[in-house]
This record gives sequence, C-alpha cells and structure tokens, in this order.
Amino acid sequence: MDISVKSELTRISISLPERLLTEFDEMLDSRGFGSRSQAISELVSTQVTEHKKDVGQNIMAGTINLVYDHSTHGLVNKLAAIQHKYINEVISSLHINLIDSQTLEVILVQGPTETLNSIADQMLSCRGVMSGKLLISTAIMPQLHPMTQTGSN
Repeated sequence: MDISVKSELTRISISLPERLLTEFDEMLDSRGFGSRSQAISELVSTQVTEHKKDVGQNIMAGTINLVYDHSTHGLVNKLAAIQHKYINEVISSLHINLIDSQTLEVILVQGPTETLNSIADQMLSCRGVMSGKLLISTAIMPQLHPMTQTGSN
C-alpha cells in the first residue's frame, strides 16, 4: 500500500457511560492523542491485531520479548534450538544482560500467526523463563531472504 495515499474515512457514532468517557478523555490527555478519533482508531486497530494474532494463518510481524535466568542449566541452548527450528520465522534477536543472571531477549519474528504463537508458547514454557510476551504488529515486513528447500537442486 502506498503510504502517501490516505484511506477513506468512515464516520461512526458510539455511546459511552459518562464516567468512562471522562476517564477516556483523561487517558487521551496523558498519552498525547490529538483527538478521540485518533485514540479510538488506535484502540480498534490494536484489538483487530490481537484478534488476527489469535486466529488463522495471517502473515504478521512482531517480537517475542523474554526475561529469563541465563544461569538455568540448558536454557540458553534450548531457546537457541527453538529459534533454529523456526529459521524462516525468526528474523533477528537482541540480548541484553540485566542484573542477577537475568537476560532480556527481544526476538523479531514474521510468519503465520499460528506459528508465531507456537514459537512464543514453546519459549515461554521453558524452565528459567520468568516472563515474556508475543507482541504482534498489523504491518508485515518485506521478505528478507527466500529460504529454499535443502536437497532440491
């Protein structure tokens, strides 16, 4: 999609309890949104992305964010093995050493949502992983390198 081309806008009307609208407006101010429309559009986009993440074979891009104890025996190798198993989906990773044997790892991924969920679930269930989350974006990246099947020369 050409970014310079604006999509058509459709006007809608919603009804909210007054208390919720007041809290919503306070959130808009604190987060710096220019308008209610901008904020509602972002919120709807986030929910649509979350829905796409949970169902189907949509190709999505995102990150898997992990915090783990790198001193847990075999954990680093297990996480690396999962990344190698999904070489077509794992684009890159970044490790940041934290205090007390903790590591923050951010893994850039792209592929079918079902596969990305599976990768995240496998990583999050490893002993020594303290927290983590798959964050999905509505946009996808251009394919970096088409992987060919080995042995198909």
